[in-house]
Amino acid sequence: MLYNIRLHLHYDYERSAAGGRHHIRVMPQAIPGVQRIIASSLSVDPVSAERSEFTDFFSTNVTSIVYRNPHETLDVTMTARVNVTRPQTMLDVSPDLAGLQKEIRSVWSVAADAPHHFLATSTHAAIDPDITAYAAQSRVNARTVTELVHDLNRRIHADFTYDGDATDVRTKARQAFDLKAGVCQDFSHIMIAGLRGLGIPAGYVSGFLRTIPRPGKERLEGADAMHAWVRAWCGREAGWQEFDPTNDMAAGNDHITIGYGRDYADVSPIVGILKTSGSQEGKQSVDVIPLE
Repeated sequence: MLYNIRLHLHYDYERSAAGGRHHIRVMPQAIPGVQRIIASSLSVDPVSAERSEFTDFFSTNVTSIVYRNPHETLDVTMTARVNVTRPQTMLDVSPDLAGLQKEIRSVWSVAADAPHHFLATSTHAAIDPDITAYAAQSRVNARTVTELVHDLNRRIHADFTYDGDATDVRTKARQAFDLKAGVCQDFSHIMIAGLRGLGIPAGYVSGFLRTIPRPGKERLEGADAMHAWVRAWCGREAGWQEFDPTNDMAAGNDHITIGYGRDYADVSPIVGILKTSGSQEGKQSVDVIPLE
């Protein structure tokens, strides 16, 4: 699928910011065999005093900006044309849980996609006995790791309520688990924590998801949103597989990847520091437009 994507982030500062430094992670990532970036650009207003680009450890594109002059607002605009062609679902060649542990021990690499980075507690997805016990229920009828992950993906979708007011970006997996509510970020963190508790390497994927309007309704400008889903390492042969617990589906051609991490903290859209004494308010709008 070919898409035009436009993201706009707007921040209002209660009091003028005398300066600041930010890292921005909103640019889609080129992934061989999956995602091709045809064109992309990122602009900021006001224009920053310094700007540089780099890729982080997990290969996410990062734009670093520095401000030295006072400013009351910040606008970040990203546009891109992206072609997504995910390989069709393969036969399930994943091992059972015991076999997976042997395969993990046989991996000597510590590269960014090595499973070892995605087994331990992280900031938003701490291993928790209650979440592990919940995830373990998916072992009952699962013969393979992939079947287990699919079942947990389905159960989170069924057992948790989507509620944009229940949580915020600081919410941890255990908090959302107790609420039984949240958004894509929360469902992903719960699933990641549950899989890690069972010894299955799991990570966080940040990106965009095309939304399809209801029959007879026109698509709303800015109605799409940044999205999050999960990837799980299902063994040497199966490799990394991606799952969307918010929608009970495997990631497909409507899922456009920005970057990978251990949880939201590794791929948050913008992080940084400001020289100011007031609060700030942010707004986000996203358009994901398929090109037939």
